[in-house]
Amino acid sequence: MAEKNHPNYSPGLEGVVAGLTKISRVDPDKQVLTLRGYDATELADQASFEEVAHLLVVGHLPNKKEKENFTKDLGVGEHLNEDMIALFKAMPKETHPMDALRTGISFLAGSDEDVTNNSHDENIRKAKRLLGATPEIVATSWRVLQGKEPIEARSDLSIAANFLYTCLGEVPDPLTEKLFNASLILYAEHGFNASTFSARVIASTLSDIYGCVTGAVAALKGPLHGGANEEAMKVLLQVKDVKQAEERVLKAIATKEKLMGFGHRVYKNGDSRVPTLKKLGSQYAEAKGDTKWRDIAQVMEDVMVREKGIHPNVDFPSAWIYYQMGIPIPLYTPIFAVARMSGWCAHIIEQHDANRLLRPSCIYEGPEYKSYKGLA
Repeated sequence: MAEKNHPNYSPGLEGVVAGLTKISRVDPDKQVLTLRGYDATELADQASFEEVAHLLVVGHLPNKKEKENFTKDLGVGEHLNEDMIALFKAMPKETHPMDALRTGISFLAGSDEDVTNNSHDENIRKAKRLLGATPEIVATSWRVLQGKEPIEARSDLSIAANFLYTCLGEVPDPLTEKLFNASLILYAEHGFNASTFSARVIASTLSDIYGCVTGAVAALKGPLHGGANEEAMKVLLQVKDVKQAEERVLKAIATKEKLMGFGHRVYKNGDSRVPTLKKLGSQYAEAKGDTKWRDIAQVMEDVMVREKGIHPNVDFPSAWIYYQMGIPIPLYTPIFAVARMSGWCAHIIEQHDANRLLRPSCIYEGPEYKSYKGLA
């Protein structure tokens, strides 16, 4: 193994401390995720996503007036114009929503006259713009690519309710809105994960915030990161009932198939976000009178823990919860991006405010010195 020959090398940067942050702490020993000191599960139970976005981007939980101003500054319904809709219409119909989001954010940058200004105040302004625009880009591009008419966001709805409304065409009931809001909060921020670290690396070059989050979107799309929730649901759909659930997991173990939605680089004894999302999801399933997916998921989880000691991460419950809400599978990862935009922006602002170029070294293992002999 290369790491045995090079004791200072850690594959995947596992265990490597790459920076200092005041934004969040992932504590695997206590199984707690805190956002600027607040337990994320407590926030998911009691707060709105707008409050948590303010906490992450601005630095503190807002009072009533601050929340009103922050929500107004998001500019709900003000970000999409005919040119951007025309851009979506010009895309191939098979375009993945994450690719449409990446392109939409780049397009958004072109209309910001202060795009290269990385000052603290300007970055907060741009963060608010991105927080307001991202759900609209995802929903509108999805509908356009599906051959449907866009639905204009409503200023009287929350981010959670607006997203479901502009995607699906119906205002969600309070229970659905509460559960979706909680999922956004639990996805909002999670330390130096792959997409966030990508954003910070880009920010360290003094690139603008739009470029940074575009890179983060690309990183999030990968199946080993945000794309895991989509893949997890595809596996769940292969299972018809609770009896098949155990058989499906045992088969995966026997063939060494990696089941998405299980395991985590940081959490070894269970993702701290899962119990809260499972609790709310279970309440939702029972209220809707359909516990099929909850029950199948629970059996798969039990078998995985029993046989391999591997626990689910937050992508596993979110997969079946979003499916039961009627959300199309290709939108699962973009929803992750809608939520994580708050964390990304917070980290980009923090990086810009006390910047040093992130430039690690590497260990060369290629051939030694060769002589160029010219073309024969």
